[in-house]
Amino acid sequence: MSAAAYALVLDAVRGIGWPALRRVRSAVPGPHLSVVRGTTAEFVEYRPYRQGDDPKKIDWKLVGRTNRVYVRVSQERAILPTMLVLDASGSMAFPAPDNAKWDLARRLGIGLAAVARHRGDPVGMSVVHPAGTRTIAPRTRRTVLEEMMYAVELAPVGEVPLTPAITEAMRRSARIVIVTDFLGDSDALLAASRTFVASGGELHAIHVVDQGELDPDPKKLLLADPENSATRRPMSPPARTAYLRRFGAWREQLARDWRAAGAVYSMVVPGQEPLRQTIRRITTPAGAARMRG
Repeated sequence: MSAAAYALVLDAVRGIGWPALRRVRSAVPGPHLSVVRGTTAEFVEYRPYRQGDDPKKIDWKLVGRTNRVYVRVSQERAILPTMLVLDASGSMAFPAPDNAKWDLARRLGIGLAAVARHRGDPVGMSVVHPAGTRTIAPRTRRTVLEEMMYAVELAPVGEVPLTPAITEAMRRSARIVIVTDFLGDSDALLAASRTFVASGGELHAIHVVDQGELDPDPKKLLLADPENSATRRPMSPPARTAYLRRFGAWREQLARDWRAAGAVYSMVVPGQEPLRQTIRRITTPAGAARMRG
């Protein structure tokens, strides 16, 4: 992908926010609501002075008006380290030769990273490829997006499990974003993700599905397998009907499983909607206000 194409991605996400789904536990000041309430940062309310409170936090003007001693209570804000994990296995190259699934995956990765970094969150990325995982640790420095742009410049091939990279990412970050077609080690991935969410982590599962997988061309009687483009499968009318039923049931079950695990599940289809709309849908999911309570 050209530098100009990435510039279009950065322009598309300009001004989009990405608030945490729930209060974060980080002690480093940042843009997200923290579980901590203190006497600095964003003012929330007054409360009566208690023994042990810092006298410097007393609002003496209020004391003068009410003859009662109050301190200012504030809502602390903190950072949310974010790690994106991109699947660069062979099934993401579908359909050849355009590699539409991978093209969308890497544009989403760069776009979401830019949104997180713009808010002040450390952001990193792991690109999982059979030749080796390319990992950029979460940080806020200006060059981190450029490093990611270089990291995603590869051709998806072969088979490789995502779970090891996800497990490592969970040690680095409080928010994990998985961008994949879930045609690999999805069961192991789901099990690891349940543990992460149960421990207070925020998880986004982005399911990349091509239109050719959702609705194969009925005129083609021999189609490439998304997991292995060298494999051809017959697609007679009865086989197509069975495929559509099974693929639809699999997607529905996948979505239920990830949502039941506490993840934010989003399905994305190349060319279906503008990138900005996709990014906004991922960063402001339905029900987010309830989850932030």
